[in-house]
Amino acid sequence: MHRRLKRVSHETLAPSPTGVGAAPLPVGEGLGVRVPTFFALILSLLLASTFTSAQQYTIKFATVAPEGTTWMMVMREYDKAIRTESGGRLGFKIYAGMSQGDEKDYLRKIKLGQLHSAGVSGNGLTTIASEVRVLDSPFLFKSYAEVDTVYRAFNNELNQAIEENGFINLGWAEVGFVYVFSNTPVRTADDMKNVKMWMWEGDPIAGAAFKAIGIHPIPLTITDVLTSLQTGLINAVYSPPLAAIGFQWFSHVKYMLNVPLANAAGAVVISKKKYDELPADLQEILLRNGKKFMQKLTMLSRKDNEKAIETMKKNGITIVEAPSKEVLASYDEIGKNARRMLVGKLFSEDVLNRLEKVVYDYRASQGKSHIKTSK
Repeated sequence: MHRRLKRVSHETLAPSPTGVGAAPLPVGEGLGVRVPTFFALILSLLLASTFTSAQQYTIKFATVAPEGTTWMMVMREYDKAIRTESGGRLGFKIYAGMSQGDEKDYLRKIKLGQLHSAGVSGNGLTTIASEVRVLDSPFLFKSYAEVDTVYRAFNNELNQAIEENGFINLGWAEVGFVYVFSNTPVRTADDMKNVKMWMWEGDPIAGAAFKAIGIHPIPLTITDVLTSLQTGLINAVYSPPLAAIGFQWFSHVKYMLNVPLANAAGAVVISKKKYDELPADLQEILLRNGKKFMQKLTMLSRKDNEKAIETMKKNGITIVEAPSKEVLASYDEIGKNARRMLVGKLFSEDVLNRLEKVVYDYRASQGKSHIKTSK
C-alpha cells in the first residue's frame, strides 16, 4: 500500500530550468567609481550587513560535489534564493568537495548535530531509508522518460520513508545514468571479470550487480578512488560521466561501456530535527525552493552528462558498444537477478514489483524496449 505524508507535501514539479545571472557593477575613472555605482555599492554593503545580522537560522550543508560543478552552481543559487526571500533570516553554510568526508561521514555528523543537511546519492540514501534504493535498480531504466514516470509514481511514498527515518527530502537531485569506465575495453559481462573494478564501500546496489555478473570488486570510499586509479589498485570505475570529470577519474581511464549500469538517484536532505526548528514560513521557503532548484539541477545534469561524454571523447576516451542484441539481453537478465538479490535487504518484493510494472507499462505504451545509450 502507498503511504501518505504526514507533515510535508512533496508534489512533483514540472521541469523549470531557468538561469540566474547578474551583471557586474560598472567601474568609472578618476575617483574610481561613478556616483550611482558608489551609492549602489554602499546600499549592497548595508543590505549584506543587515542579512548577516538578521540571520537566525544557518543550515550547515555538506556534499562531495566539487566547487565549480553544475551541482555547486545550482546549490549556491538555492542558497541565494532562500536568503533573499527570507530577508536574510535563513541560509546555508556550504561545505563542498568532500571537505566533510564521504557521504556516510557527514550523515554521521548530522546525527551528532555537527551538520544539518547534505546532498546524498543512493549510497547515502541507503543509510537514511534503504527502500529508496529501488530507484537505483540495476539495468532497469532505459530512458529519462521512464525515470520521470517512476519518480511521479513513487514520490510521496519514498519521501514518507525518508521522513519516518528522521530526514526531510528538500528535492530529488538525480545524479544520472551510470556507466563503466575502464582501462581495457569492456563489452560483455565476461569482459568485466578481467578488470580490477572499484565498488563504493558499503554500496549494496553495486554489490548485487557485480555479484550477478560474477566479479569481485575492490571496495573503497569515494575519497580513495582517484589515488587508487593512479597507483593501479583499481583500473575500472562506475560513474555518471559528469562525476567522472568532476572527480578527475576520466583522466585515468580509456574506455566507457555505453550501457548504463543504473540511473543514480540523489537528493538534498535536512534532518527533521533541524527542519522542525524552523518557523513555518521558513519551512515553506526552504522546501518550495528546494523542489525548484533540484528540478533545475536534474535537467542541467542530464544535459551536462551528455556534454561530458563529448568532452571525454575529445580527450581520447573510446566509447565501447555492446556487440549484439544478445549481449544487451544478458545485461537485462543480470539486472533482474541483481534486483531480486536486494529484496528483503533494501526494499520489499511488493515495492520492486510495482516499480518494475510502472516501467514495463510505460515502455509498452511507447512501443519501446531498447537500452538507453548516450548519443
